[in-house]
Formats: sequence, structure tokens, C-alpha cells
Amino acid sequence: MAYVPAPGYQSAFNPPIPFTTMIAGGLRVGMGVSIQATLPKNYNRFAVNFTTAEGEESDCALHMNARYDGRDRVVFNTRRCGKWDEEEMKKDMPFKAGKPFIIQFEITRNNFLISSTGERFYEFGHRIPIEHVMWMSVTGDILVQELSILGCGQGVKGGLQLTAAQTGLLPMYGPPSLNPPVPYKSFINGGFIPKRTLVVKGVPTGKSFHINLKVGMNNDIPLHFNPRLNKGTLIRNSFLNGTWGEEETQVARNPFKQGEFFDVSIRCADKQYKVFINGSHALDFSHRMFSLAQVDTVEVEGDVKVFYVFF
Repeated sequence: MAYVPAPGYQSAFNPPIPFTTMIAGGLRVGMGVSIQATLPKNYNRFAVNFTTAEGEESDCALHMNARYDGRDRVVFNTRRCGKWDEEEMKKDMPFKAGKPFIIQFEITRNNFLISSTGERFYEFGHRIPIEHVMWMSVTGDILVQELSILGCGQGVKGGLQLTAAQTGLLPMYGPPSLNPPVPYKSFINGGFIPKRTLVVKGVPTGKSFHINLKVGMNNDIPLHFNPRLNKGTLIRNSFLNGTWGEEETQVARNPFKQGEFFDVSIRCADKQYKVFINGSHALDFSHRMFSLAQVDTVEVEGDVKVFYVFF
């Protein structure tokens, strides 16, 4: 079963590089972009570009260029009317060889806030109005495992069309919670009803963590999703009317390992929750409670570092 991202969430797993995509609805305040990547065996530099149009000659609101030449540094700049502006430089290199990393861009009213694996790295002030930015690209010596655009437009603009499968899903409005503290808790406006999607990106840091979908008024837990790394198990259960149900543990492959990034997408269907892990369907959990509009809270707790929560 192929994973279909809901409107408002653009995701690509293992895209070929160079990779270019339109940003549905264009860039705007409150959006986020997350890139999980590694460096190839031979590397010299790579770049991430946010541009007003497709093509190498278009205006570029942000050009982030990591350079490895003995003076390792990250360069930031803007290109307008075919000419580069004055560059800014960070004489530090958080994107190291031999270890996966995550680059995040948070779009604020005044700047791009750039993080490296959850740690704030640089702020680049807007030189081109962000509403003019319609495209992004990744080029150079980099291997991308996942690229996600969080909180993008819901409809069709500039030729980027929703598939038939996407039109049947509820949009993910956001804004995304980027690098939130754990324990994490948030209200789901309207409830976690059928055709709705929750995405959690993180990395395990210890023995166990869990994602709960809860009923706020009585603390019932229709879905308790609990990877236990110390035991190599992936527990699913429910807590209803003060009692835990029967645990489900069977899974074709348990992808959770300490120190390895994960992407969990939980989608509510009419009869079950469908769980996708790292872009692949992993399991289903049949509903044990059917008043789904009352499922209005998401929690993430335990030994985990969270990079984003989005629904």
C-alpha cells in the first residue's frame, strides 16, 4: 500500500538529486521544510534553494550552500535579476559525513530560521517577499532520505495538482510544531476523524516512547502506539473506561532503533488506524472506540527527540 500524503503535506522519500519541486500554494509564514540526508562517499558541496520560478536563472530568495574545501562553512545568499547579493557565512559545519542529519527551515515573517538536527543554526532575513517563492530544489553532493514541506497550500496552483487519492483526504492545516519539547501535547480541533492524518518525525533516545491519541475529557486512549526498543517490540493498545485492552505486537518489520530517524504517519480510516513508517505501510489497528470526533488530543512522551508534529 503506497503512502499518499494529505493536502498540505508534500513528502518525498529517497528522491533523486538534483531534486526540484513546486511548493503547493507558494511559501508563506508558518510553514516548515525538513530534509533528512547524508553525505555521499565523495562530496564537495551541496545547496538548498528557494526560488520564485523553476530554473537556474530564476530569482532565489535563499541559497544555502554547504562547502567542504578545507575551510568548511555554510554560505547564504540571494539572487535577484541574475545577480548575487552580498553573501552571509557561518564558519561552522553541522552537516557531517558518516552520520544522517536533518536540515529544517521554519518560515517566519522576518526570516528563514534554519536548524540542524533540532538545534538552531542560522537566521537569514528575507530579501525577497516570501509570497513570491514558488519552488525549491536540492542539488550537489547529498543523499536525501526524506524531504517534507509542512503546511503548504491545499489546492491547485501553478500546475501542481492533487491526485484522486489526495482529494479524498482531509487537509493538514498546521502550522507544524517544529522541534517541540517532550513530553508534547496538543489539541486536535475537530477530532481525529476519518481521512485525517498525523505525522511525527523523531529519533529514539532510550528504551521506550509512545504516541497517544486521546479523548481529552476523560483521558481514554483509543490508540497507544509504543515502540519498546529495549525489548524489540512495537506495542499497540487502547485504554478505555479505565482498563487497558489486549496488546497487539505483531509487525512484519520493526524499524525503530535507537539513534535512527523515523517518520510515523497515522491515518484514521472508517474501521481502523493505518500506520505508515518511513513512507511504507506498517500495520493497521482496528477501532475499539467509534466516537472518533471525541479523539481530540495527541501526546508524545518518553525517550525520544521530536523534530516535528503535524496534523
